[in-house]
Amino acid sequence: MSAALITQYEEHLALVRNLSDNSIKGYVTDLESFLKHMERLGIVEFNQLEIEHIRSWLANLQSTGVARATLTRRIVSIRAFTNWAAANGWLTSDLGANLAIPKPQRVLPEILNVDEAATVLKSLEVRSVEEPTAVNLRDLALVEVLYGSGIRVSELCGLNLIDVDRSRNTLNVIGKGDRQRVVPLGLPALRAIDHYLKNGRGEFVKTSSADALFLGSRGKRIDQRTVREVVYEAMKAVGAKMGPHGLRHSAATHLLEGGADLRTVQEILGHASLSTTQIYTHVSPERLQSAYKQAHPRA
Repeated sequence: MSAALITQYEEHLALVRNLSDNSIKGYVTDLESFLKHMERLGIVEFNQLEIEHIRSWLANLQSTGVARATLTRRIVSIRAFTNWAAANGWLTSDLGANLAIPKPQRVLPEILNVDEAATVLKSLEVRSVEEPTAVNLRDLALVEVLYGSGIRVSELCGLNLIDVDRSRNTLNVIGKGDRQRVVPLGLPALRAIDHYLKNGRGEFVKTSSADALFLGSRGKRIDQRTVREVVYEAMKAVGAKMGPHGLRHSAATHLLEGGADLRTVQEILGHASLSTTQIYTHVSPERLQSAYKQAHPRA
């Protein structure tokens, strides 16, 4: 029963909801965890399932000390599953519909300031000049792109050669849910890309490389783990411990500090909701203070 259920649900997530591979993996992992909990409770048929069993699973997860955000994601995940299961005859009713979703705690993201970001990029640039290896040229280009565009690490790994539009200085990016957007890119990042393509990428290219922009040492499309390692290493220049998402946070914050409006930043980052972008206004109190002084008659 479990194998057939998981297969059907996975197909639904991919074909109907059009979720990314990472999202599908998360939903399926949650479902597998829930099914194992059902087995431990002695539940062998879905018609035996009650809301208390779901709450038991969530309580068990909470007892292991999972983060609030993780528990919230599990609740969203199980609600999505019970909704699908009820619609497809696996459950007689949507048991998870009444599960309350706790409000997430907004944690201010760690970011670099403008000078720190410049120092990180300058250190990579100096290394690429002193040791112009294919790896160093690639690493400079990918960090420049991450910071210069604010795209996600998954989006960077998915970039192809044709996605770089030099006539408009933009990137064609495929984001979550296969949504396509055009993201502006600065001249330093474009120069770093061109230098890497001219003097570095050729050393990685193999028959398996296809049209991927950034390649790993074995010639295949670069993976997220490698990109994270590159960014973590680059951050040592300023004594920070930050991955690609930190560069994304930094890019968004610096855009706002430079005068960009929230709607523009939302489009650049590919956020479905403006409320997601609004967290960056809290990161930059100086910008809020400046706007207040300029706009309020009693400032």
